[in-house]
Amino acid sequence: MGEVLFALPETPVIPVAGEAAGYPVGRVFCVGRNYAAHAAEMGNEVDREAPFYFTKAAANAVLSGAEVPYPPGTGNFHHEMELAVAIGAPVFRASAEEARQAIFGYGCALDMTRRDLQIRERQKQRPWDLGKDLENGTVLAPLTRAADWGGPEKQRIWLEVNGEIRQDATLDEMIWSVKEIICHLSGFYHLRPGDLILTGTPAGVGPVQSGDRMHGGIDGLAPVELSLTAAE
Repeated sequence: MGEVLFALPETPVIPVAGEAAGYPVGRVFCVGRNYAAHAAEMGNEVDREAPFYFTKAAANAVLSGAEVPYPPGTGNFHHEMELAVAIGAPVFRASAEEARQAIFGYGCALDMTRRDLQIRERQKQRPWDLGKDLENGTVLAPLTRAADWGGPEKQRIWLEVNGEIRQDATLDEMIWSVKEIICHLSGFYHLRPGDLILTGTPAGVGPVQSGDRMHGGIDGLAPVELSLTAAE
């Protein structure tokens, strides 16, 4: 069937450093509690048996530099600075080497969270969707090809709000490495080009308000920025 009743929202195309073509976003997978200090500040223990995930709709993502309204339904809207991994080749039940070869590139990202709704739903043993998968809730900076960055080691990851540092850590604090995450996740999904994996946030998450400006970075990657305007 060729004709459709209406057009769906377009998903973002992320710029790639030094290239004319962009990276179209298909699916967004997020790793939960991948930094021990962040898990502790949220009152959670780390499950070291295997990583766990939640998803966010690609159509709800925006590119770095966006100005978006403070979201509805929350009074406790949090920033979470993360490393994003972009998949560039199909991979299923990956070995460590296959996982490495499947990585297209890396970028900075924000996983914005309605924390009050996330906690409320978690306490009722219900899904986190209202807290996590919100419009404008994933912010994506330009990507750098894996060969041009080299992969995560001890690079600094940080976020400031209105010029004040809120999060400050290094990527080697991740509990599950990027290759371990891809190997594990590809045991449940046929990963493919367009898939993004957000690898978790370090400690220091906290609330932001209308008028705040977030600026985050990871050594060697393009920074990510977001500005909040008044609620609709």
